[in-house]
Amino acid sequence: MTKPRHQVATTRRAVLAAGAAALAAPAVAQPAWPAGPVRYVCIFPPGGSTDTLSRIWCQRMAEITGQSFVVDNRGGSGGNVGTEVIARAAPDGATIGLASVSSMAIAPSLYQRLAFDVTRDFTWICGLWQLPNLLVVRPDLPVRNITDLIALCRADPGRYTFASSGAGTTLHIAGEMFKQMAGVNILHVPYRGGGPAYIDLMGGRVDMVFGNFPEASRLSREGKVRALAATGAGRSPQLPEVPAMTEFLPGYEINSWGGACGPAGLPTAMVARMNALGRQALESPELKRRFEEGGATAWWTTPEQLADFRRDNEARFAPLVRASGAVVE
Repeated sequence: MTKPRHQVATTRRAVLAAGAAALAAPAVAQPAWPAGPVRYVCIFPPGGSTDTLSRIWCQRMAEITGQSFVVDNRGGSGGNVGTEVIARAAPDGATIGLASVSSMAIAPSLYQRLAFDVTRDFTWICGLWQLPNLLVVRPDLPVRNITDLIALCRADPGRYTFASSGAGTTLHIAGEMFKQMAGVNILHVPYRGGGPAYIDLMGGRVDMVFGNFPEASRLSREGKVRALAATGAGRSPQLPEVPAMTEFLPGYEINSWGGACGPAGLPTAMVARMNALGRQALESPELKRRFEEGGATAWWTTPEQLADFRRDNEARFAPLVRASGAVVE
């Protein structure tokens, strides 16, 4: 049935009025960030390379935003303790933290039970750095390069050892990758941290360490260990005379990496602002210089790129973790 003309006019006026009201209404406020101090959870203890790099980035973020960024060290269980703290935080931007290769890409294969789900409990913000490892051997080991080392290990399977700062760390996985790609049988000796591993390496009680670059390169310069290869995609600018492992074993590459993440549910607009500010900090010449002094490279990504990179790392490392027999029940 056709509506009376006055009803049609009234309906039309109502629609137009509603549209005008919508145009006049203020835009929905986008969540500001940071609106106050930000807690950055560093999932490792103070003093290590990840702590140092985290503090450099947080300092630059504070300079850019005018807000304080407080580093809260929550070490334990290979980074899992601090990672759980991030996952359980309120999704309001007041707490963010370090997404690390150890807890985000290795732990899902290493631990049968975790207090967090890497695919469900986090919001990815951006990449922060890439940091290669450095293979160093005890000074009296009769090798000068990777070719020598492979020949030595093949000649006496099971005799030689590599130390690490614990099962599931990049120091451990780098050694497992070397074993697989070089076809050698060397024994993994886990320690409770890198310090004791280096002490025993220098004391001749273990034969090699795929160490974190800052400490391993310092000991190499001091003549306390011998550097044989960097584990990144190419030679390190800090030690250009030391070849990359891929020069001997094509395709060998493993880096420690760090990214910024928050709990699941951070608002999309807030994440976009976090990512943009993170990029601005990482493009700072001073930050790049300080990162490079520690052997790291500034590494900005989009949230999506960081999520994809983490997933690819997990798929790549899972077979190495299983082959090592280091799975924790």
